[in-house]
Amino acid sequence: MSFSIIQKSQLEGASRIDAEYYQPDYLELKKRITKLDYINFGDAMDILTDYHANGSYEILKENVRISEESDFALMIRTVDLENDNFDKNVRYVSESAYNFLKKTQVFGGEIIVNKIGNAGFVYLMPKLGRKVSLGMNQFMIRLKSNFNSNYFYVFLTCKYGKKIIEQLVSGAVPQSIDKDSVRSIKIPIFSKDLQNEVDGLINRCNDFKKETFDLYKQAERILLEELGLKDYEKIESLSAIINLSEVEDSKRIDAEYFQAKYKIILEKIQKNNARKLGDLVSIKKGIEVGAEEYQEEGKIFIRVSSMTKFGIVESDQKYLNDKLYEKLKKDFEPKKGEILLTKDATPGIAYVLKHDIQGIISGGTLRLKLKDNEVEGEYLALCLNSFLGQMQAERDSGGSVIAHWKPEQIKNVLIPILPKETQEKISDLIKQSFEARKKSKELLEEAKRKVEYMIEKK
Repeated sequence: MSFSIIQKSQLEGASRIDAEYYQPDYLELKKRITKLDYINFGDAMDILTDYHANGSYEILKENVRISEESDFALMIRTVDLENDNFDKNVRYVSESAYNFLKKTQVFGGEIIVNKIGNAGFVYLMPKLGRKVSLGMNQFMIRLKSNFNSNYFYVFLTCKYGKKIIEQLVSGAVPQSIDKDSVRSIKIPIFSKDLQNEVDGLINRCNDFKKETFDLYKQAERILLEELGLKDYEKIESLSAIINLSEVEDSKRIDAEYFQAKYKIILEKIQKNNARKLGDLVSIKKGIEVGAEEYQEEGKIFIRVSSMTKFGIVESDQKYLNDKLYEKLKKDFEPKKGEILLTKDATPGIAYVLKHDIQGIISGGTLRLKLKDNEVEGEYLALCLNSFLGQMQAERDSGGSVIAHWKPEQIKNVLIPILPKETQEKISDLIKQSFEARKKSKELLEEAKRKVEYMIEKK
């Protein structure tokens, strides 16, 4: 049994009397932090705001329309920050909406905290060089000029900062955190030298992160140039003329499937020695184990929500016990060099596994294994992640929100086979991109270790 003995005086003014709040490790951490020089997070804040600071639900509904079509300003969401993706599958608001949402305009360098769902998750807003507005269910924090956002971000995401925030999160499903709790977070303040050192590490981390995206975009640009699609713009035509044979071959008669924009893409692919994905790879489906098998530690269970084109995200991760892992690993554990491809929820996300991993893939994910060396793995994953693959997934969905991409449809996805030299050039850029990302993560972890060491040393 784990228990704590709390004096009545310690409850005075407290809004929490539940046992979870007073777990021994929380109390021990609070004791450790309060022995250091510290401030409450709220004392360092210049602004703490959220989307609904701009008005009531009714007023916001009248003045703000969120769109999937490119518009004046990006509306930043948790999923964008989690995936480091600010270009694809994002949301926008108009210029008038952006101006109306003046209390939550985002410029870069702010600390973003999730309010609900993955409550208490913390992000550092990058400087995107474009107009950005804060999305829903998030707090945006801008610090006073004499405080360093990079240092605060590192503390809040190191193991001690996470533990402090974990204590303040309340509720069952969904969990949440409020403004007063965020303001109450105790931040240890170390020497200016340490803060500057941490700041420098995060600046270098951000430089490598930018290099990651620049290299990836360069690889994608080469692919599209080779296919004559560099300046491609979607054609939104209201009609199309098709042959009866096309209907018979596709076994589809809905108008969405035969839109001109899909036809143009497929024609470009077919001119470049197109092959069906099923001819290039073998495909194995994952398994659903049921939420009752989820654990907070153990062997990783790779769900669709864990997947990005840059790898498997670590936050909100689920795990399986060793016994279940041993039972499933023969058939459902991916190997280095295999391509993981999502087929449900957000279909079409592809990632080449860089090393062997002790884990099991979920039923919404496929394992693709190259049959021969006709295509480079990184090149194939790029084709699937680019709009070449994404539009084929969109077409197969019948024009609706893609919930499921059937393996039979995935096998028929067309892949352009460019000359081997071009494939290798693209693959090399992708590998450089992932190497830059690895360095970025290493610098962030180094910064966290420095702060954790100072807390432990003191």
